Amino acid sequence: MSGQTVILRGPEQRSLAMDIIARAPDNAVVNVREEKRTLDQNALLWAILSDVSRAKPDGRVHPAETWKALFMNACGHETKFEIGLTGEPFPVGFRSSRMNKSQMSELIEFIYSWGSERGVMWSEPQERKAT
Repeated sequence: MSGQTVILRGPEQRSLAMDIIARAPDNAVVNVREEKRTLDQNALLWAILSDVSRAKPDGRVHPAETWKALFMNACGHETKFEIGLTGEPFPVGFRSSRMNKSQMSELIEFIYSWGSERGVMWSEPQERKAT
């Protein structure tokens, strides 16, 4: 039996998944997880991180990558900073590609809330902001 993936969209897919599990050999591995974040969510994340970076809220000047680490840390995702070879800190240990859709939505909403409180002008149209 080779690896099989089923997206649980309704009763038919759930039935298929149960059938696959019933026929699986001993010691087979089953992994059920939420859907990963979407490409649209990822594109929106980088657009709003760029908006925050350009706005320099509270006088803070960081590239979008650093803002991403700061926001992920603020939302409870594990991040840490190391000192680079030139003595400057840089973020490590975070990957938004591992986030599921709801985690990414929470991160995006947090960034919008935080940035709006600090006067960030958003480049994305209002209708695009829904995640």
